[in-house]
This record gives sequence, C-alpha cells and structure tokens, in this order.
Amino acid sequence: MTAETHLQGVEISAAQFFEIWHHYDSDGNGFMDGKELQNFIQELQQARKKAGLDLTPEMKAFVDQYGKSTDGKIGIVELAQVLPTEENFLLFFRCQQLKSSEDFMQTWRKYDSDHSGFIDSEELKSFLKDLLQKANKQIEDSKLTEYTEIMLRMFDANNDGKLELTELARLLPVQENFLIKFQGVKMCAKEFNNAFEMYDQDGNGYIDENELDALLKDLCEKNKKELDVTNLATYKKSIMALSDGGKLYRAELALILCAEEN
Repeated sequence: MTAETHLQGVEISAAQFFEIWHHYDSDGNGFMDGKELQNFIQELQQARKKAGLDLTPEMKAFVDQYGKSTDGKIGIVELAQVLPTEENFLLFFRCQQLKSSEDFMQTWRKYDSDHSGFIDSEELKSFLKDLLQKANKQIEDSKLTEYTEIMLRMFDANNDGKLELTELARLLPVQENFLIKFQGVKMCAKEFNNAFEMYDQDGNGYIDENELDALLKDLCEKNKKELDVTNLATYKKSIMALSDGGKLYRAELALILCAEEN
C-alpha cells in the first residue's frame, strides 16, 4: 500500500503514519513545506473523496489553514493532529513539559544524563516513559519498547540508533522549534571555536547570559533571513536552559551552533 492509499483510511497504524511522513517529507529536513505540503493537502483531499469519506473537522481546519499558503510549514506533531491513528502516541508529547522550546531544552539536559550530545535507546525509553506518565498514560514495558523503536525510526535521520538534539526536537511544534532556524547558521568547528573564544570575553571557559546575548545579537544581524532579532529573548532563554547554573560550556553551545563535519 502506498502513502496516498493510507490517506483513505479512517484510522492508520503508527507504521503507516511513519510511511506517510517520510513520503511527503521528501527532502528529509524534518518538516513539510512548500510543494511537499501542497502535495500532501491535494492528495489527502483526493484520497478521502475516492474513499467516499468527508474530511474530518481536523483535516478541514488544516486545509483551510495551509491550503492556500505557499510558505506554510508543519512538523510531525502537527501532522499527528490531522491524521487519525489507532494509537496516536505522538499527541501525548503536547503535554505541559514540551509546551515551549525552553522546556524542551531542560528536558533534553535531564535525559542526556551522560552529556554525550545524544540520547541512546535506553535514555529515550526513559524520556518517553516520563512524558507518557505526565500525560496520564500508563503503558506496559513491551509497548514502551515498541514506541521507542518507532521513535527511532521516525527521527533517527542518520540511522545510528540514537537521537541527537535536533532530531528529537522534531517533537516540538514548528513554531516553537527554534533549532530549525539555527540549522541555517551553523558554523564549522574552527569557526565555532573562534566565535566561542571571542565571546567568552573573560576567558573563563564558558559563556554567561550577557556574553550569549552579544553573540546572538551579532548572529541575528548577520543572518536576518533565518533569525529574527525580535525573538532574541526566546533564543537566549532556550539556549541557556542547557547551561549549568548559568554557565554555558563549549559542548552545550556546540549542539546549537556547530555543524557536524563528515
């Protein structure tokens, strides 16, 4: 069965949802936008009509919002609100703990307990268990293992069996996912290290809130298309959520600003 065929169904499985997502997120950047989003909307309408089904209220609201917009952008959580699944556990992640990018960064710091820069399968399993409990969803360990495997399939872009910060951040609604914006301004390791040393003005090995403020102001000025200076306070609060008592060390800031080098 194709992704388009799955759109005809009243309910789809988590595996079918996964197939639909990867079909329409054709460039694998973690969201649907532009032609991808328009293709999805068009084929959703056609598939439901072919199956003799009307759009659900959620689908209709979605089409009304994005159907005529060429600059719309949605993430995987927004899609989960549109497509009815048998067990739509993705919606449980819209709980209190993940309502903002700042909360998300604090959650990341908690579960990246070894400060490795990624969450492995066991850390991810604990992360999901905590989130589901906060959503008052009690599940068996076997189901939790299944959810963990599905999450890895959905978000592990480089198939290394673990999730990096930007991969797991796809759980955030697009409008809250400031990390998407920073994807376009990441620096190579040499450039990042030079910048860190420049803004660590007192040379104490970490950047404090004032030093980060200066760095972000300059980044916004140089990258006006990607970064909005009016969101500077939000960027700063979210990034400082990674800090250790107000001390933002090189490794933590690198998660945001340093591009991986192959």
